[in-house]
Amino acid sequence: MIRAAVIGSGAWGTAFAKVLGEAGAKVSIWGRREPVTTEIRERRTNSGSLPGIRLPESVTGTSDLAAATDGADLVAIAVPSQTLRGNLADWAGHFRPDATIVSLMKGIELGTTKRMSEVITETAHVEPERVVVVSGPNLAPEIAEGQPTATVVACLDDERARWVQHALALPYFRPYTSSDVVGCELGGAVKNVIALAYGMAAAMGMGDNTKASLITRGLAETARLGVALGADPLTFAGLAGLGDLVASCSSPLARNRTFGEHLGRGESLEQAQRATRQTAEGVKSCLSIRDLARAHDVEMPIVEQVERVCHEGVDPQIAVKLLMGREMKPE
Repeated sequence: MIRAAVIGSGAWGTAFAKVLGEAGAKVSIWGRREPVTTEIRERRTNSGSLPGIRLPESVTGTSDLAAATDGADLVAIAVPSQTLRGNLADWAGHFRPDATIVSLMKGIELGTTKRMSEVITETAHVEPERVVVVSGPNLAPEIAEGQPTATVVACLDDERARWVQHALALPYFRPYTSSDVVGCELGGAVKNVIALAYGMAAAMGMGDNTKASLITRGLAETARLGVALGADPLTFAGLAGLGDLVASCSSPLARNRTFGEHLGRGESLEQAQRATRQTAEGVKSCLSIRDLARAHDVEMPIVEQVERVCHEGVDPQIAVKLLMGREMKPE
């Protein structure tokens, strides 16, 4: 039996633990808040993050990191991306030397513009071949309910990717493997920013032509940056690219879309944050993605305008005009 630890007791970490547990692993969820981990351990529920969902008996919770990771073959990390580096140096000492580290995070680090797998290898001092990235249309409430979905398991080590694939496979959860870690991570990070733009457009009453244009041109921006960084362009036509982007833009369950709707209604960043009470990764990642694009001389106009709305106080209506007024060019 696989022993797994999930660091992070939010909705996605809990849903991922449920998948692992139902697929046959013995899973321990670690979280800082003792009331949450106690509820998971004693009642097999996490009512604050996934109300109405019951976890299998193979899943437990603890606020003791050493206990959670003791003997774990697989350690999955599901925390806000900008908090990873600050915590990982302390956490890594608890990981088995041969453990597979699974990144469930979708962001680009501020300041360094590093992807989450790069932060893990650098801070936890693990080989890149030990890091697996899970990406795709991963709306936690739907997965926790057992609704059919597919995802991508990306790793430089094909054998390790297949091992994680089999550790997750369920009748309702179908993992595909990939060796394109760069493409999968960029798809997951940039889609958060495009979903913010989509939410703004929806709140401003814009129609399906506008929304389809945002998805399509947002995907083009993502692919341009990915190719510049060595990703396979076909990745962006798959689950970790288009699939994740469509889910995050179209679903009211998506945090970044919801956050964007608040901004589109004229609320400030602070007002939107208070209203949603959730982490919208795209709000911070738009800064690091913009910097990454500039460093590689890649044009990302939607990302640029989202950053201006979020961090420079530009009215979303003005941002739309600036996007539409750009120089004409071939698609």
